[in-house]
Amino acid sequence: MSGAIAAPRAPWRGALVYQLQRARYEPTVALGAVLLVVLAYLVVVPIGAILSDAVRVQPGDEARTGQPAGHVTAYYLWRAFGSPVSRLLLWRPLLNTCVVAIGVTLLALILGGVLAWLVVRTDLPGRKWLAPLLVVPYMMPSWTFALAWLTVFKNRAVGGPAGFLETMGISPPNWLAYGTVPIVVTLGGHYFPFAFLLLGNALRRFDSQLEESASVLGATRWTTTRRIVVPLMLPAVASAAVLTASRVLGTFGTPYILGLPVNYSVLSTSLYQSLRGGSTGVMAVLSAVIIAIGVAIVAVDSWLLREQRRFVTVGSKGAMHRRTRLRRWRIPAAALAGAAVGATVVIPLGTLTLSTIMRVPGRFEPGNFTAEFWIASRLPAFVGYPTGLLRGPGLAAAAWNSFRIVGLAALLSGALGLFVGYLAVRTQGTRLSILLRQASFLPYLVPGIAFAAAYLSLFAVRRGPIPALYGTLSLLVLALTVAYLPFASRAGIAAMMQLGREPEEAAQVCGARWWQRLWRIVAPIQRGALAAAMILPFIAGLKELSMIIMLATPGTDVLTTLSIRLQDYGYPQLANAAVLVIVALSFVVTYLGQRITGTSLASGLEG
Repeated sequence: MSGAIAAPRAPWRGALVYQLQRARYEPTVALGAVLLVVLAYLVVVPIGAILSDAVRVQPGDEARTGQPAGHVTAYYLWRAFGSPVSRLLLWRPLLNTCVVAIGVTLLALILGGVLAWLVVRTDLPGRKWLAPLLVVPYMMPSWTFALAWLTVFKNRAVGGPAGFLETMGISPPNWLAYGTVPIVVTLGGHYFPFAFLLLGNALRRFDSQLEESASVLGATRWTTTRRIVVPLMLPAVASAAVLTASRVLGTFGTPYILGLPVNYSVLSTSLYQSLRGGSTGVMAVLSAVIIAIGVAIVAVDSWLLREQRRFVTVGSKGAMHRRTRLRRWRIPAAALAGAAVGATVVIPLGTLTLSTIMRVPGRFEPGNFTAEFWIASRLPAFVGYPTGLLRGPGLAAAAWNSFRIVGLAALLSGALGLFVGYLAVRTQGTRLSILLRQASFLPYLVPGIAFAAAYLSLFAVRRGPIPALYGTLSLLVLALTVAYLPFASRAGIAAMMQLGREPEEAAQVCGARWWQRLWRIVAPIQRGALAAAMILPFIAGLKELSMIIMLATPGTDVLTTLSIRLQDYGYPQLANAAVLVIVALSFVVTYLGQRITGTSLASGLEG
């Protein structure tokens, strides 16, 4: 034979070559699979680690359990659920958590609902200015209200400077100074903007012709409200209630400040005390309880969203929005709205500001006012922080840590969220897309303090090639990045749903690789969505406490932990000054974020 005949190429080999060549230009499936593995380790594995710690002997507990470390045990479950101290560890904090959550939710719904109706459905004077002002409380740390309350109502039950009322000769009872009542009132004042925004948007879409038709047919106002308004508003009310209750579940700062002096514990503070006491196994059990409640709350929210489809009105004409004329009630209604702004914004911030310029709180004498708590070069009585807040190194270090930790976390979270959105949309219709959406949303199911406990459990020791991260800035950045990923990924998915494939396909025809298309086409087009996905986590991270208090150490103090530590030291003037710095930074960042993105939390409500 004159020459050898080439053997035919195997079909599988040709298919493999084709797939490898295709992956060079369209590697979305491979990248999605890699990202899914990373998200599984950062989201699923920490939750698994905390659940594992609840049923395994922790180092140092060998003598108590009679078993070696790492052995499977039911000791921590028994200690939390059935031991003589279970009432203090779990049952009483759980009951207090339920009472606080119900009270805060009811207060937020009533206050937010009334104000939403006045702003959206009536001719209330000053509506244009009230709408954005009523959202301001949520821009402040939740424990701003707790510190303001303590500044006014603190009594002699605990040491330290007296409150304003005590200085004036009025001794508030313990139930008014600490415990359930102040926690419910202060958290209700912080979270009512949820109900205000949700109910306000629902009312804005509500067609007033429905009420007018019922009135023409002879229905009384009570019948119209009961048979028409309430059913159509029920999904929004339920969503606001679920959202508020889920936020209260993981809140730490307010129950810590107003509950600790009288040993009033909720689940979040009980978990923190277990960590400080070295009971990591019990901490894991409490974290599992909080996670289970959080998952149940979100499941209820998902069910309510499906049920909302039953409450839809469809008409052939556009909806009409006629505002109710308040007439002689305009002034009382305006006074009520103004009182809400005063009670949730002006009074708390004014009280904190006054406390930072008074040597003795509540004594309004010219010689009692001073700026030393801000600018003094020496405060002999304050051993832990011997200078004014602005002069001491603690504020500068905490501010620098806050900006670099929160800023880097916001940058990573925004970029990762847009990347998740890109891969989820480009693989839409596949199981990979569904898993990416679910994995990126999973951190939302876990309250912040429980999520921090899960990260502490996973990264406290070296695991394979990954070193122990506890006490480092890397752990804080990583935890905040993943915790805010649900919001960033939803922004990324929504943005990518509006971007067709045509620009990328045109670039691909010209030979552009996937990273070139992502960097030169997708990123510039989606820069607005990317900015929003970074700004929102940054604003939230500046006032974050529930997660950071679990992971921060004295060497990694941020502004929020600095304020809490100053409060623990018994320096309320300095603690309040630190909170005012956080509030000022939050307002500035929020304003800049709204200017950059062209959005507003209350947009549309005042129109």
